[in-house]
Amino acid sequence: MIPVVPELHRPVTIDHIAGLTGSVVEVTASPEECAAIALRMNIPGVTAFTCRFELTRAQDGRAGEVVADGVLTCELIRECVVTLDDFPTRMRERFRVRFVPAGLESEDDDIDGDDEIAYAGVTIDLGEAAVEQLALSLDPYPRKPGAVIPKAYQADDSGPFAALARILPLHDEREDGDEA
Repeated sequence: MIPVVPELHRPVTIDHIAGLTGSVVEVTASPEECAAIALRMNIPGVTAFTCRFELTRAQDGRAGEVVADGVLTCELIRECVVTLDDFPTRMRERFRVRFVPAGLESEDDDIDGDDEIAYAGVTIDLGEAAVEQLALSLDPYPRKPGAVIPKAYQADDSGPFAALARILPLHDEREDGDEA
């Protein structure tokens, strides 16, 4: 099996994290890595990508667990869902994840808790964690500033399919011999 190399690979050995006082690590993507990230995210472009991590060992005594408070800053090219024009945008996202040794993940599905990233061995990959955070943070329906949905496509109070009915005439014509 061929190992998969992430677009932004920044391994950090957990032994290099300075105990409870923590360590700060900044991950910055090269132009080639930005292009690969854009391809993975299926967006027109990533022109800048930086993530600053504050890493600390878990304070509750969990062996091998690392808490990462991150700030992701990106400059992106997105495609507007209204006009289909490409447009530049910036995003800044704060997040927290916990790196947990594989097999020691939490059993509960606390949606309000920190996301967990399982790792094997003695290294965590901050680059992949940053790219995953970008994927979670991207607006699924990006709009260019000033883009307005044409009135014919806007919903009204007559129901969720009223706008669709206005633009797509309902056809109930059957060919001879066809039955419902």
